[in-house]
Amino acid sequence: MSKGMKIGSLVFLGIAAFVLFSAVYTVNEVQQMIITQFGKPVGEPVTTAGLKMKVPFIQVVNPIDKRVLEWDGSPSDMPTKDKLYISVDLFARWRIVDPLQYFLRLRDERSAQSRLDDILGSETRNAVAKHELIEIIRTTKDRVPLRDSLLAGSQQEAKMGSLVPIKKGRKLVEKEIFDAAAEKVQVFGIELLDIRFKRINYNQSVRPKIYDRMISERRQIAERFLSEGNGEAARIRGNRVRDLNKIQSEAYREVEEIRGVADAKATEIYAKAYNQSPAAVEFYEFTRTMQAYRDIIETNSTIILSTDSDLFKFLKGMNPDGDADK
Repeated sequence: MSKGMKIGSLVFLGIAAFVLFSAVYTVNEVQQMIITQFGKPVGEPVTTAGLKMKVPFIQVVNPIDKRVLEWDGSPSDMPTKDKLYISVDLFARWRIVDPLQYFLRLRDERSAQSRLDDILGSETRNAVAKHELIEIIRTTKDRVPLRDSLLAGSQQEAKMGSLVPIKKGRKLVEKEIFDAAAEKVQVFGIELLDIRFKRINYNQSVRPKIYDRMISERRQIAERFLSEGNGEAARIRGNRVRDLNKIQSEAYREVEEIRGVADAKATEIYAKAYNQSPAAVEFYEFTRTMQAYRDIIETNSTIILSTDSDLFKFLKGMNPDGDADK
């Protein structure tokens, strides 16, 4: 074989290898392919993994992901039904189920993410605008407020307000957004798998007002409890004074009764002791009079008595030296 033939064979083999390489492509497990010819899709999408063939140079392979993809929206401000502006951060999961329709309408994932931004953002605004804030924040409509066990059965518990009644809750609001958005993205060959609220915050401009209102409400509750506490304290103090006066009054009455009984008993004993004879009676009168002198007469005392006075009769028989007349 001449040298020229060898070179020609090598060139032919190189061209054949290049053509063969251009005609062969591989599809892995997480991809599906759309074959285009002069920019237009030809044939059915290739969804099975393996080594595949195409027309070299003319046909182009366009890979499309088969995996579950993520959509993470940017936080956006929107008003609720009760005119409160909140910042809502939403995320979703989706996948491509009709690669041909997806390719014809969107071409690539970047365009799909942009279209999801429009659709999910719009449906989220619509859902938030139709519901009050409590509907979006509360997880379900069945949640009940916690009660302090120390207040069980008390007047404070009866006066405590209940949570605002809701009809749906956040889960059903998310389902509303999902149902509305899933129908709209189907035309792009996309299946919406799930959406969730990632974060809900008050708008920065209204946040101070919300905090002020919360502080005001808590202050009103604190003042109400303080007022009830002061009233209860006053009632307890009043009951204490009333009970104390009652106890003192009953004790004083009981003391006087005991004292009266004791005096009567003492009088009875004295009467029995001094009424046994005229001498005993006279002696009793003398001792009682002496006791009266001790209580009445003090040092340097001046007493003016009638000569007929019972107190004076025992002084008649006394001389200035202190000896009684015989």
